[in-house]
Amino acid sequence: MTPDKITASAKAEDVTTRWWVVDATGHKVGRLASQVATILRGKHKPNFTPHTECGDAVVVINAEKVELAPKRAVQKEYNWYTGYPGGRRTETFQQTMAKHPERVIERAVWGMLPKNRLGRRLYRNLRVYTGADHPHTAQQPETLELK
Repeated sequence: MTPDKITASAKAEDVTTRWWVVDATGHKVGRLASQVATILRGKHKPNFTPHTECGDAVVVINAEKVELAPKRAVQKEYNWYTGYPGGRRTETFQQTMAKHPERVIERAVWGMLPKNRLGRRLYRNLRVYTGADHPHTAQQPETLELK
């Protein structure tokens, strides 16, 4: 087999990370999360390698202005378990948006990443903020226009 026929696999030291800013105003939660997960994973790059962290960092601003279908916003619930007997907790979408709107986007993106070491590492490249201000201007993030 000749070397020009071998598919190149990206290594961690070969990957260059870029920073992106996404404005969540007016976007649906699921569509926003799927596009952000694609950027975090690195699937938009030509040298994408499934077992390597080759994605970019994403800063999501205006998390409180994200949308959900009206009927879905009433029905959607977030469940978790505290670890104690009878420790199941439930919170509606509207309650979560009132207290911690950034958690809605964080949970949606988390559900679209791999459930392993790589997924946990990729999740660390996501920053979600309420409001238009973020502390990552030193990284010179580029604006990402979502479809």
